Amino acid sequence: MSTTDILSKKNSLSEVTAPVKDDLAVFRKFFKNEISSEVFLLDQIIQYLLRQKGKEIRPTFVFMTARMFGNIDDRSFIAATMVELLHTATLIHDDVVDEADKRRGFLSINKIWRNKAGVLLGDFLLSKGLLIALEHKEYKLLHVLSDAVKKMSEGELRQLKTSNLFNMTEERYFQIISEKTASLIAACCQCGAIAATDDDYIAEAMHNVGLDIGIAFQIKDDLFDYGRDDIGKPTRNDIKERKVTLPLIYALENASKPKQLHIRRLMRKRKKTNKDINKIVAFVHEYNGLEAAEKKMVEYTENALATLRTLPVKRGFEDFEDLIRFIITRNK
Repeated sequence: MSTTDILSKKNSLSEVTAPVKDDLAVFRKFFKNEISSEVFLLDQIIQYLLRQKGKEIRPTFVFMTARMFGNIDDRSFIAATMVELLHTATLIHDDVVDEADKRRGFLSINKIWRNKAGVLLGDFLLSKGLLIALEHKEYKLLHVLSDAVKKMSEGELRQLKTSNLFNMTEERYFQIISEKTASLIAACCQCGAIAATDDDYIAEAMHNVGLDIGIAFQIKDDLFDYGRDDIGKPTRNDIKERKVTLPLIYALENASKPKQLHIRRLMRKRKKTNKDINKIVAFVHEYNGLEAAEKKMVEYTENALATLRTLPVKRGFEDFEDLIRFIITRNK
């Protein structure tokens, strides 16, 4: 089955998130209120941060999960706010580590206010997440999200070590993306369930659903880097940064030893020419790396939906399914 066989009926994220549109509007106000500060510089940076509105996919997962098993209430908003605080903090810290100049079309916080301000703002957001949980006695949510932070950090460090050694394998790849990307989406789904029901089985099952969705989400991101120039204008950042992702892993498995060695040598180069990059992209296309990775992405998507079908969903299954399918058919 290809992604064309499982296209969502919705063509944009706004259509997909329509069922929780009002909840997202309330969430934005709740989130803004929670991160306000009386420290002038900090508040100035926060106001700038709030202008950088993202896709809000992670809060949407919280709300859509809560709708499936109960109602969206204050606990759901607390969960979504904790998730967004964590996610935003990690993005800010990533920009500092990567020395990034831009984020969502805006100059990055570390570019304007320097690295120290970026690190401190990330720390502030993480501490706010902890305080919100403690103030509302949401210890289950705190445990789930603390575990996600731990796994995300381990995944980043594991990727750093693996990229330096150039020994990425399929097994390591899935371990890394399960930790650094999928663990947070798993936490979103689990927290949405915890906010709506006391059933531990449902919460754990939704964690597994989110893990599969998160893996599919990351594979989709990795596919973009090897896309055609006329679709989505791929940046080739993974190739430039010498990151070995699933499309390349599968292409290498299908190639002869001499071809593998040649491509690995090109990937190791710190400064690649456009010719080098084009050779790597052409190699992945020639040896069916994209098709194999896409097939694996669909497999994880279908696993998530299969698990979901075993649960006592009250309403909103189709909306949740549309969101999952949108994630793997999006253009950016």
